[in-house]
Amino acid sequence: MIPPRLEEAESRVAAMGDPDRSWQETCDRLAVVGKSLTGPDFPGTEVDQVDGVLHVAEQTLCWMGWSLFHADPRRPVFQRQNDLITQWGGPNADNVYRHARVEPGRRYRITGRMHSCEEFVLAVRAGFMHQATWGTLVEITGTDLGLRPGDDIDILVGDGGQVPLPDGALTVSIREYYFDWQEDEPANFVIECLDADTTVPAERTDPSELASRLSEAVDGVEVSVEYWNRYMREHREAHVDNVFAPTFGLPKGLDAARYGFCFWDLGPDDALVAEIPRPVARYWAFQLYELAWFELLDITERQTSLNHTQLAVDADDRIRIVVSHRDPGVANWLDAADRRHGMLHFRCFWADEAPTPQTQIVPIDDLASVLPSDTVRIDTATRADTMTARRRHLAWRFRT
Repeated sequence: MIPPRLEEAESRVAAMGDPDRSWQETCDRLAVVGKSLTGPDFPGTEVDQVDGVLHVAEQTLCWMGWSLFHADPRRPVFQRQNDLITQWGGPNADNVYRHARVEPGRRYRITGRMHSCEEFVLAVRAGFMHQATWGTLVEITGTDLGLRPGDDIDILVGDGGQVPLPDGALTVSIREYYFDWQEDEPANFVIECLDADTTVPAERTDPSELASRLSEAVDGVEVSVEYWNRYMREHREAHVDNVFAPTFGLPKGLDAARYGFCFWDLGPDDALVAEIPRPVARYWAFQLYELAWFELLDITERQTSLNHTQLAVDADDRIRIVVSHRDPGVANWLDAADRRHGMLHFRCFWADEAPTPQTQIVPIDDLASVLPSDTVRIDTATRADTMTARRRHLAWRFRT
């Protein structure tokens, strides 16, 4: 009897010269991913499984796009990921993420304009976090390059440029930051390879190349779905619900970044109150995520993220936020979006020190007993105006 993994490998080799068989192999593997959502390691309710199917569809869109249509480092084009649709791995609500495939030994030029973008991080990476090989090899910010909103962008990547391209580099990734959510033009970035002969059109994709790219794409779906579910499950199991674990830096991640995780368990009338002294940092934010998929809870229809420009600071120079299912009428409210369980995520970047938030659970009707008397409160009409402004900014940022 042929071992299953060997049989699978032989099947893929056999598919290399047959486009129809390559596609059938792809569909069969995706069906297995979908079936895995009913397993014990994934959330078991019907609504959760609907979310899971949507997540697999998003991952298929993301990794098919990356592996099939962004495969050639000689003709790179930025792919937008982790936007309002193709989410994985805890995307930042204040970011636009772009990735382009590159190759060491080549030189690239990135041009564009900052427009309303307030900061970006350009990272040369060895792969994505859920892949076997990954890590940040080089990082540089727009500030490091002297760029401000409205400025033109012109960056050389590779030998002789502002950004080196070391061995092992697979992508150039850009994270754009939008702190003050305004209705204004977002940044644009264009990448070109300077030493590729683009006078000759690219050859048509042959059957073996199609099979290889399809296989890589499904690898991306399989690994992403399994990895991030396990990542969230293991982090939750290692800590206590409704309590922040100490903030931490991510090995092989961005040097500037510090993170904090708090997994919540909230009944319909519970409120989670998190509190920190105002960080001495250029950027910080609180954001809410789904457990199994590590996707943002809906930032368009619900207030599920607030950053340092949006958070109200109390008179004692401390920040207090409330996570609950019902709107308590405070400015610093994050909407748990009907999830009994989820993750409250704290980001603190370019900081002198990243504090660990302190938490407590109180009945939502007793919030006045734990919040200062000067807590900024808002009414229903103001909340509606705030949500309208959020939707308009996101429509500008993501061109939706």
